[in-house]
Amino acid sequence: MNRIAIIDDSEINLTLFRALVGRIPGCTAQTFQHAPDGLAWCMQHTPDLVIVDYMMPEMDGLEFVRRLRALPGRADLPVLMITANVDKEVRYEALQRGATDFLTKPVDRIEFDARVRNMLALGESRRHLADQAAWLAEEVRKATATVHAREQELLFRMSRAAEFRDPETGEHIQRMAQSSRLIAERLGLSVAEQELILRAAPMHDIGKLGIPDDILLKPGALSSAEFEIMKQHATIGYELLKDSDSTVLQAAATIAVAHHERFDGKGYPYGVAGEAIPLFGRIVAVADVFDALISERPYKPAWVVEQALAYIEGNRGSHFDPACVTAFCAALDDILAVCAEHCDSYGASAG
Repeated sequence: MNRIAIIDDSEINLTLFRALVGRIPGCTAQTFQHAPDGLAWCMQHTPDLVIVDYMMPEMDGLEFVRRLRALPGRADLPVLMITANVDKEVRYEALQRGATDFLTKPVDRIEFDARVRNMLALGESRRHLADQAAWLAEEVRKATATVHAREQELLFRMSRAAEFRDPETGEHIQRMAQSSRLIAERLGLSVAEQELILRAAPMHDIGKLGIPDDILLKPGALSSAEFEIMKQHATIGYELLKDSDSTVLQAAATIAVAHHERFDGKGYPYGVAGEAIPLFGRIVAVADVFDALISERPYKPAWVVEQALAYIEGNRGSHFDPACVTAFCAALDDILAVCAEHCDSYGASAG
């Protein structure tokens, strides 16, 4: 049922227009003799068509249309203005205010019928287009979500490939990625940025795919020469990921090359210092080191949480960004819950 709001200060005109609308199948009229009342009704309801008189004492048709158009969701509502004034300047201003079409008094019944039907059809077409646009937007959202899911699966499997070459990691990539997101949250990063670091952080050590087994799998301490080769995994990871069009892979490339830099400039591969280190790299540095400390490794026992926390705090401003350390401490309870949930076979992660 099409609802038509009619605003006119003349009771006779309202009676006439109500009768004319009643002749059109599927239409019902809502009439108002006072323009403010009609505007208030249009604020609470969405008519299919508004018919408004130009000359009214409290609020003329031009002002009514201006205020109507300012209401949310009323920008495209069909408005038929009825006037006895044939002055072009009035019509021009009415069009600028948002009137869709005009009828001149005295109103011809046949012309009234035709214009009302045409404007209702126009409104229906606009609604159909809006519905179609909404449907298309939803389909795009679904398709994008599918692409993101497949991309994330690929990223996870690539991360697992590095993990299988480095048996020390276990569920490390899951824990440090979740911990990184929690730190980002406490830093006040947007939800989109939190999601991005969650998806990108698991790739932080992908460059280990390029490290020889005799170095990567060595159970004891590395020699100076071996450590220099091991450090190359940061730049290898960056080279693997940097040229992708994917926002996630671009972030992962940044994390790969930056998460071993130190806030004091004594890290690797480039010795970048302070806030010149990308923020995602500074965040992952804290999450990565903490998880490594509280995890058992073939070459070391797991540290208790208090010991690991003291290490993180003790390296505030030297190894780690002080802001990231503060955010990490604020998120510690949630981080430990993540560690407990993703505890692997080395399993000292929950402290």
